[in-house]
Amino acid sequence: MPLPPLSPLDATRASAVARVFDLYDPPLWLVTSAHGGRRGGLIATFAVRASIVSALPRMILGVAKQHHTWGLIEGSGGFALHLLHADQIDLAWRFGLASGHQVDKLAGLPELATPGGQPRIPDALAWLDCRCEASLDTGDRTVYLAAITDGGTAPGTGETGGEGAGPLTVGRLYASASPQERARLDALYARDGQVDASAILAWRGLGSGASESSPPAPGTAG
Repeated sequence: MPLPPLSPLDATRASAVARVFDLYDPPLWLVTSAHGGRRGGLIATFAVRASIVSALPRMILGVAKQHHTWGLIEGSGGFALHLLHADQIDLAWRFGLASGHQVDKLAGLPELATPGGQPRIPDALAWLDCRCEASLDTGDRTVYLAAITDGGTAPGTGETGGEGAGPLTVGRLYASASPQERARLDALYARDGQVDASAILAWRGLGSGASESSPPAPGTAG
């Protein structure tokens, strides 16, 4: 007997789950893609390593369907992932606050490309060239399983330690945000949360509607 569709969590359970996610500080991944003469990028909601086989590396990436970058990945079948230095917060704002439907987020940056033809962010801490092998429609977004075909790190990466070492993380981004930047992030997150909630509920067969909202996170403009 099939189980009934899942309904949104009540406020108490949603808050408890949010506290779980607050226990860790994930790295912030910048995604780029290009197709048909168009290009774009966004700050990913989630990107996760999906293989421990060194010769067969993979990543899993989730991208909401309303974002400009989603269409580029669908068209090209690939994308590039970037880890940023802790002092490259300006790039996080560039790719996280604007929409690729209205602006070219790569305008003014050196025109570099990965071997797979995806836009590459100059001076990033690290980059991965990814080609999609499979995808899953989850209602609000598409989850891509991608083979990593190439990659690299900035010169000297891993040779020094200290507080400034390592990639820019979600926590570091929020700690650096001005009140105005934080307010804008919160507004974008709330807006996209409403879109995602309606899509998830429709995918579950429950119609459209809004669910309980979680604390803000980046990855809200594409």
